[in-house]
Amino acid sequence: MYDIIQLLKKLNEGATVLKKVVTFFGMLLTMLLACPTGVWAAGEDTTAQVPVWLCIPFAGLLLCIAIMPLIKAEWWETHQPHVVLMWIVLMIIPFAVVYGAGDAAETVLDCIINDYLTFIVLLFGLFCVSGNITMEGDFAGSPRVNVCLLAFGTLLSSCIGTTGASMLMVRPVIKMNSWRKRKSHIMVFFIFMVSNMGGCLTPIGDPPLLMGFMRGVPFFWSLHLFPVLLFNMVILLFVFYHVDKLAYRKDIAQGRKPDISKPGTEFHIDGLHNIVFLIMIVAAVILSGVLPGLPAFQNAEGAVKGIRILGEVTLTFPALIEVIMILLAAFLSFKTTDKSIRRRNHFTWGAIKEVAVLFIGIFITMQPALMLLKALGPKIGLYKPMEMFWATGALSSFLDNTPTYLVFLTTAGTLGFMNGVTTSLGTIPVKLLSAISSGAVFMGANTYIGNAPNFMVKAISDENGVNMPSFFGYILWSLVFLIPVFILDMLVFFM
Repeated sequence: MYDIIQLLKKLNEGATVLKKVVTFFGMLLTMLLACPTGVWAAGEDTTAQVPVWLCIPFAGLLLCIAIMPLIKAEWWETHQPHVVLMWIVLMIIPFAVVYGAGDAAETVLDCIINDYLTFIVLLFGLFCVSGNITMEGDFAGSPRVNVCLLAFGTLLSSCIGTTGASMLMVRPVIKMNSWRKRKSHIMVFFIFMVSNMGGCLTPIGDPPLLMGFMRGVPFFWSLHLFPVLLFNMVILLFVFYHVDKLAYRKDIAQGRKPDISKPGTEFHIDGLHNIVFLIMIVAAVILSGVLPGLPAFQNAEGAVKGIRILGEVTLTFPALIEVIMILLAAFLSFKTTDKSIRRRNHFTWGAIKEVAVLFIGIFITMQPALMLLKALGPKIGLYKPMEMFWATGALSSFLDNTPTYLVFLTTAGTLGFMNGVTTSLGTIPVKLLSAISSGAVFMGANTYIGNAPNFMVKAISDENGVNMPSFFGYILWSLVFLIPVFILDMLVFFM
């Protein structure tokens, strides 16, 4: 099996950049051509249309993220901010022409204040706190140890979120496998399971489920997804074990050995007090979902109170409390942790800087695509669980999975079902809600940009000498290993 994987990698590496560009652009073009040239925007102003061509900057930025590291890696490393800024400007100016400068300013500010700010602050806080915790010992990266690490990390994701579990586990996994030559597959499966699938059991696990909780889905309802998660874990861990065993044997045959004297006899964690700050961050996320529903945080009209920024753009007090708590946790973590722990973790700011730059471009340029999705969602004619599963998942692979989840959740709530889970959006059958939730959480693993932890794990792995697959190379891995699992999910759970 490993030989097959190596062959696939060689074929991927040997493909021309032109073929990669044509393939990816063709896929995006097909998605765009499937939509009408203009659709009615959701909102109060139903006279404004959303031209499909406004999505071009988003597609252009994705193409740059995909191909620039392949053709001009050093140039891309230096000029990422300039390229991102270019695509942002190319989106904002036409958007302002179509909708007016005021609406354009409100759209961008709303995206930055209500979406990007909490996103990057949460990522920053978890990155800082996890960087102050180090796990060391005589455990070597063997197939059995790696399976245990992935299984533990996957279950941990539902407790502290996919981002929290990824940031906490990524460095120990890399460190335990540092002696190995063949290890990129370990981090790929890490992204599949820890950074994505593991977050399906609680609203803490992944933001889409938190949004569902805020709209009336019971907190522990997500435990209904445990059979699906367990099913996927068994399959993927079985496959991973055999892939890793082949790679492990080849590393051993080439004379590579872990630098340990008494394997598995020593293990210790430094910076353990940072667990308090990790819990503080998790509490901040929970509060962000609970506080908006309290009367103290609502005005007479029922809207959430906050600080008015521009027009209807408001930084809500619950969001402000979340940001302050997370930044305070990060600050206290740095003040109370010895610098030597960060040195042993090879801690640098490069990964968080790259994610911050790329994702502000993604968040802003994808707004027209989200408007299209919001307008078209109720008109697509999807009502079966299997249809919702694939539609939610496919779009969550490239767009932010939270608004994608909300669009299809809203759509499901308007279908007029009488039995199921009662939410503020309507009654939704259990199987239909399970399909939407699974698609949003699971299929974020299909691409590097499908979920924020994906890119963070890639960036940290690259910094630590792991030769991660390219953008297209990673998609090939997901096509080979994830899509068959999702097909089985459909056949077993969502038919």
